[in-house]
Amino acid sequence: MKLIDWILLWTLSLLWGGSFLFNELALAGLPVLSIVWGRVALAAVLLALVVKVSRQGMAPGRVWPALAVMALLNNLVPFTLFVLAQGQITGALASILNATTPFFTVLVAHLATADERLSPVKAAGVGLGFAGVIGMMAGEDLGGELPAMLACLGAALSYGLAGVWGRRFRAAGVTPLQTAAGMLTSSAVLMTPVWLVVDRPWAMAWPGVGPVVAVVALASLSTAFAYLIFFRILARAGATAISLVTFLIPFSAAGLGWIVLGERLELRHFAGLALILGGLALIERSRGR
Repeated sequence: MKLIDWILLWTLSLLWGGSFLFNELALAGLPVLSIVWGRVALAAVLLALVVKVSRQGMAPGRVWPALAVMALLNNLVPFTLFVLAQGQITGALASILNATTPFFTVLVAHLATADERLSPVKAAGVGLGFAGVIGMMAGEDLGGELPAMLACLGAALSYGLAGVWGRRFRAAGVTPLQTAAGMLTSSAVLMTPVWLVVDRPWAMAWPGVGPVVAVVALASLSTAFAYLIFFRILARAGATAISLVTFLIPFSAAGLGWIVLGERLELRHFAGLALILGGLALIERSRGR
């Protein structure tokens, strides 16, 4: 990888790690569904404009039902669960639990595909990662952080399901940009009636400038712009380079939370992170990387 690829990779980790910070800032004045709707709706508009400028055109009509499923698995379910969780836990801890996504992806791929079986090394990596999660949850009760941590794991599982489900779009000849734009458009369409019924935005008080700016940042920086950088890295350096961002996001999120909000992680969280990163390293090793 060249220097510019590392710069792009760290930038992507900051953008995706920053989503946890933006969630916390947005929660200061907005309900959960309004944050999620604002994120997907604005990002959908921005990526639709990029698609138009690039002259690729939106995804063909035959794949839109599959894009709707992708919207649920990769956007609506995980975004909602993480925002809910961050009402109880810090963004840094949520980002560490988000790093378990590859473990769920490995397990889902083993069960749902014929070409990505669970090898002994992968199994060891998954076991090591979940040992880290169990260590972080030790001592929690049902009234503490445990429900929020379980919500984060549910979000990571949803991302894992999305990772396997998304394989069909490449086979169907749909470009990554078309997939992202179609997925976010589907997310906005699916989310809008739920948001209108539950949050009744016309009856909401003005949340303040800070939460609104945080949602705009979520949509424009951590979603639309992050996807563009993701595709840029994928084209320049390949999937191997992209996989490295999983290791970087927890550090970016923790650093931003410490600088902006003064958040601190406990020793058991650092120990859990070390085990999760060790598990990720084993999985990457098993792929010959």
